[in-house]
Amino acid sequence: MPITIVQAVVIAAATAAAVIDLRTRRVPNVLTLSIALIGLGLAMGGVSGVGLAASAAGCLIGFALLLPGFLIGATGGGDVKLLAALGTLLGPAATLRAFVATAIAGGLIAICVALRRGGFMSMVAGTSALVMSAGSNITELREAHDHRFAYAPAIAIGAIVAALI
Repeated sequence: MPITIVQAVVIAAATAAAVIDLRTRRVPNVLTLSIALIGLGLAMGGVSGVGLAASAAGCLIGFALLLPGFLIGATGGGDVKLLAALGTLLGPAATLRAFVATAIAGGLIAICVALRRGGFMSMVAGTSALVMSAGSNITELREAHDHRFAYAPAIAIGAIVAALI
């Protein structure tokens, strides 16, 4: 079965964001704005199968789902804007699926990063402490155990999975 225009745009945009984030540790605003405008444009033109209201809802849902991670310092602002922009292409239900797939991919990437950096046990201890404290000491844990990594690849995997299923 051939891929749709929306699937092609999601694959291309998400892949571009992942590559840029891996190289620069940033997701440029011009990229996220372009993705959002393309998503809204395809919705307005009736090409995407997602109506304009659903496109806007996908954007808001993507933004709302990653915003808490940004507020606690777990993700960057570009990551939040990326999922929001991809939400304009996916619509609300697929954006929720993308978020779940992103969380799974992000967890697997985090494990790989920790193993590669030799900090797996530190990550497990920090995660356990975070869970036990109900998130109240995340700033202290983040400063003591810096396991940050480019998150756009996880978002790309989540969005592509959501677009293809």
